[in-house]
Amino acid sequence: MAESSFTTRDVIQAHENAFQWFGGIPNELVYDQDNLIVVSENAGDLILTAEFEAYRRQRNLTLHVCRKADPESKGKIENVVGFIKHNFAKHRIFTTIDAWNEQGWNWLRRTGNGRVHNTTKKRPADVFELEKAHLRPISPSLDVTGVPKTNLTNSITRTVRKDNTILYKSNRYTVPCGTYTSFGKTVQIVIQEAEQELLIYDLETGEYLGKHPITHGKGKLIQNRNHLRDRAKGIDVYLERIAHEFENPDAAKEYLERIRKNYPRYIRDQLQLIQKQLAQSPLSLCSQALQKCMELQLYSASAFTDMVGYLQRQHRWNTSDKVVSVNRIQPLREGNLSVLEAQPAVRSIEEYIEILEGRTK
Repeated sequence: MAESSFTTRDVIQAHENAFQWFGGIPNELVYDQDNLIVVSENAGDLILTAEFEAYRRQRNLTLHVCRKADPESKGKIENVVGFIKHNFAKHRIFTTIDAWNEQGWNWLRRTGNGRVHNTTKKRPADVFELEKAHLRPISPSLDVTGVPKTNLTNSITRTVRKDNTILYKSNRYTVPCGTYTSFGKTVQIVIQEAEQELLIYDLETGEYLGKHPITHGKGKLIQNRNHLRDRAKGIDVYLERIAHEFENPDAAKEYLERIRKNYPRYIRDQLQLIQKQLAQSPLSLCSQALQKCMELQLYSASAFTDMVGYLQRQHRWNTSDKVVSVNRIQPLREGNLSVLEAQPAVRSIEEYIEILEGRTK
């Protein structure tokens, strides 16, 4: 806790303290749209504060930012915050930070993590011991500035093969269907010696992909049944359908696949925004916007929408009539019409020439 205003640097230090206490990094972190972390969010386009974005890249964190006014996505954690406020903080008087933290630790051991949960009927401390095995290992330890303190590492990497498997000690282990990509996919594997298990993580996002028991021998295929199901089929059909709404379906599909790579968790939202734009704009204009976005490497639904709006404004400007029509002025009183019809006297230009030449007296 801090006795001064809470800053982004304090948020980063709180993350580091939590990861050290957990003994690892969760595969995904859920956040409300706090202004110390998120500047804005639009259909998956996240703009983070500069400090936290640098920290996210260093720690390779996967963020799940709750939508605005969406209690279903953040209600559970808000209930936990309310429980801490009313069960712990409400009945205690704050004196010093150290005393408050000490009371907090005692309360966690006794009540927060020690009491049986009404819904799960389990103690949080027991559940955490099971989930701890799925945490991503902490590679270098960081301080609040994001600078590595050590150079420890306890994992290895493997390239995903075309059949969605990886090789480890002459045996093949499956990864989820669709993990393999034509431009290459690398995963991180962590060996749990005590449990004789092999944990697999996405190297880019840190996403937990699955685990296998370590098998001895050579040439064996170790499968996980969940890896055989392609969970992306629904998105594939949706993406294909939208691509065929463009004049050039092949180029559109390539563009949408790049968006899918950039926003895997928000791909449905991204596709819905593009579909909405297709419904309310001329097809030729959308096709031009698609071509421009590909040329400029702007791979997001919001960029596509902005490009359509830009081309619409350019089209209106190029085709608009430049003749400005002046409407007749409406007087406040009808009796003043004669004033509006009055014409000023106009002198001939010759009179001005005579004055300039000095021919007039």
